[in-house]
Amino acid sequence: MKLNKEVAQLFAEQLSVWEQARGNYDALNHIKVKEELVNGVPFKVQFNPARIVSSAAKVDAKSIKERKCFLCCANRPAVQKGIDFTGEAATYEILLNPFPIFPRHLTLPDKIHTRQQIGGRYADMLELASAIDDFVLFYNGPKCGASAPDHMHFQAGNKGFLPLERLLCNAAGEINEKFVGKQSKVNDFNGGELYTVEHLVPGTLLLTGRDKAGMVAEFEKIYSLLPVKEGEWEPMMNIVTWFASGVWFSLIFIREKHRPACYFAEGEDNMLLSPASVDLGGVFITPLEKDFGRLDGVMVESVLKEIAVSGEFMRKLDEKLKDQ
Repeated sequence: MKLNKEVAQLFAEQLSVWEQARGNYDALNHIKVKEELVNGVPFKVQFNPARIVSSAAKVDAKSIKERKCFLCCANRPAVQKGIDFTGEAATYEILLNPFPIFPRHLTLPDKIHTRQQIGGRYADMLELASAIDDFVLFYNGPKCGASAPDHMHFQAGNKGFLPLERLLCNAAGEINEKFVGKQSKVNDFNGGELYTVEHLVPGTLLLTGRDKAGMVAEFEKIYSLLPVKEGEWEPMMNIVTWFASGVWFSLIFIREKHRPACYFAEGEDNMLLSPASVDLGGVFITPLEKDFGRLDGVMVESVLKEIAVSGEFMRKLDEKLKDQ
């Protein structure tokens, strides 16, 4: 069931009555944006002060325990309304995100308060991507940019905004061989193909196919092969998924670190960069203007390498995936 029309109507209705959200969406028309070429990808850098809520979010256990969950219905603004969507694992609410990066930005929380974990929910991500195929779905892991690691949620933004989405395939659902050549293929699976695209963004796989069951099985294979750090409950990852002409595409960003060293540095070396799916998809968010001015392509490439797993890790993972 397609929900694009219902979501468009939700946007119109919410922006007509929600002053804070309307102001933040209007502000997108005036933010500063520049372009930096990184590994052949035209990354955007966006100065977006409203996103400091997410970039500076405290996600340690103590801080989370002491605050009310802002994704639970009881704690959300009364003006915020949504559309229910029932997947295989849960029922989600499709909500307007009042602190946007995209011209149309959604948050899709589970209606039940349960921790952020993609295991067992990838099928739901595929179904959502199909239902609102005007949008790109994304998932930020518990220590990979999620500002609410205690409440399961996806996000979504309008297509055509993330550089990697635009570069990797066309509207007909065909792979762009200029960026994803045959030499990048890891293996074939039921109804789909798996590629490595770490030449574009370190630590990244591209999963694509027409068969949902095949996509889920291949994702679960990848998920099972990734390490889980001590004290955590799932591998560190971000996922960007979209649906075009009957084909699903998923970028899986495999991580080693939550935040780069510059986030914790003091004085002039400090930069408030907390990369999540959107950043890895080609739009780096800087909530502070001083960081917007300093961030260039060399720095973007350095941060991407720092937070991703190593090239050696990816080579070993590719071999394991080929053997299975």
